[in-house]
Amino acid sequence: MRNYQSVLILKPDLDEAQVEESVNKITAILKKFGGSVLKLEKWGKKRLAYRVRKNKFGYYLNMYHTCEPGGVPDLEKEYQLYGLIIKYLVIRLEDRDLERVMTKETESAETSDSEKKDSEKKDSEKKDSEKKDSEKKDSEKKDSEKKDSETPAAAGKSD
Repeated sequence: MRNYQSVLILKPDLDEAQVEESVNKITAILKKFGGSVLKLEKWGKKRLAYRVRKNKFGYYLNMYHTCEPGGVPDLEKEYQLYGLIIKYLVIRLEDRDLERVMTKETESAETSDSEKKDSEKKDSEKKDSEKKDSEKKDSEKKDSEKKDSETPAAAGKSD
């Protein structure tokens, strides 16, 4: 059993329920040929670079799946016959490529957590530095007021 990536473009006029129904049908097709879905990404509705079957837009799906090598031509034929798919691409993945994709998802979740912590830390450091700056300005202001109050008194003595 080999690993594959299928990028599918569905018709743009589908609502969310119809997209889910299509995903279920595509998953059933994969199971029919001895495969299974490892990861499914819904990229959403996007503008196409050129018209495909009179469509300017399409709903993109990115699927990582397994399948028997002999079943791929039949799978592609099923993709062609399924009326809601306007374009497709099936790519064989090496094990390391699939591993990279699967670990990328967990790393991105960890990265977003660490980015939140970093931004919180930066925010607290910024607030601390602003607080120190305001305290410094206040102390400088008090010092300048003190000097101003001492200067007229000294000037009055010299008269």
